[in-house]
Amino acid sequence: MGKRSSFERKPRDFYPTPAKAVAPLIPFLHSAGIRTFAEPCAGEGDLVRHLESFGLRCVYAGDISTGQDALALDDYGAADAIVTNPPYTRDLMHRLVVHFQGIAPTWLLLETDWVSTLQAVPYLGHCSDIVTIGRLRWIAGTDDDGYDNFAWYRFDADHSDGPRLHWQGKAEQALLPLSQRRQGVQAAEVRP
Repeated sequence: MGKRSSFERKPRDFYPTPAKAVAPLIPFLHSAGIRTFAEPCAGEGDLVRHLESFGLRCVYAGDISTGQDALALDDYGAADAIVTNPPYTRDLMHRLVVHFQGIAPTWLLLETDWVSTLQAVPYLGHCSDIVTIGRLRWIAGTDDDGYDNFAWYRFDADHSDGPRLHWQGKAEQALLPLSQRRQGVQAAEVRP
């Protein structure tokens, strides 16, 4: 499944999004006024259900397995944002980043290490936020988390000065103005 695993990858990189991955993202969605979302790589709808459990409303859910090609749609109606756990095949993932960010602000669940690779460089200017969440248990019924750390990456075509890093457990503090964070609340900021 991953670079440190001998497991064979699942077709279409289908790994249902664990509930644990969603809670750290919620303060960022709420602070941005996000009430509706599109999930264009929905699989069996796990991420949709998790987000809806926090009061968000899905206005579009589709998946290539049911005939909806995310790259073929240029509009998701009334979606305030796109939130998805995309396939990690790099060529496809990179095309999705470019496509989605031109439609609406986009949150993608990706490996944390991705930001440290040369292949990420062309996309980081439009990445405004990275919310780290740590390791996830991708295979239900197992006792072990995966070997890789993950994060939510926000992409927006209107943003151009690189990402701000927020780490798990500090989401609420990271949303405070910088002057308040410097008055005793610690949060990480990384800007190119």
